[in-house]
Amino acid sequence: MEIRPATPADRPAIRDVARRSLQASYSLGPQAITSAIEEWYDEDRLEETLADEDRLLLVAEEAGQVVAFSESVEATEDTGTLLWLHVDPAHRGKGIADDLFERTRNRLEERGVAHLEGRVLADNTEGNSFYEDRGFEQVGTENVEIAGRSYVENLYSEAQQQGREPVETEDGRTVYIDHDNHERGSVAPFHVVHVDMEGEERYGYFCSNCETLANAMDSMGRIECDSCGNVRKPIRWDAAYL
Repeated sequence: MEIRPATPADRPAIRDVARRSLQASYSLGPQAITSAIEEWYDEDRLEETLADEDRLLLVAEEAGQVVAFSESVEATEDTGTLLWLHVDPAHRGKGIADDLFERTRNRLEERGVAHLEGRVLADNTEGNSFYEDRGFEQVGTENVEIAGRSYVENLYSEAQQQGREPVETEDGRTVYIDHDNHERGSVAPFHVVHVDMEGEERYGYFCSNCETLANAMDSMGRIECDSCGNVRKPIRWDAAYL
């Protein structure tokens, strides 16, 4: 088996692997799977992914056939997020996921990533167990929209948790900055801000560059800090999470 960076020629195989993997591992209807493939893995999106220096797309090839791939992103200067790890169901049970995971981690470490995070839909039992078996801890949840329906996505981290810090808004309200849940900004990370200490309700985001609160996000998941211009671009191609 060979694990290598994806090329434009791999795009049809990547879509096929993603489709079969989603069908086998997720309780998604045919329309939802088709919409997800079209939104995340069409020709233009994959071309953008391959051209984006912050993203890493690796494929596992066996006997000249792409049988698995991983998609990850440098979410912050020292944090990488594993967005997807798909293995063709016909090739599972061979240790391909383990090898691809380790190669992905190693390649991110070569880029200066100090710790790894992961995302997986809550209804993917095998995917959640995959992270838990490797010592990752669930640090939060978010919602992802697929074909007009909202699904819960679990967030995992292998780093030591830093907890939540209370801060006051301009109107005197206490909210809580989650230092374990953040998104990459153009200048510095945006940390998720919760209404309560338990993190059950989201307030917005905290710009770590100028240390101000922001609670506005557009339909594509873009956040822009009004104070310093720090911008968060979505790491997923679907409508985002606020």
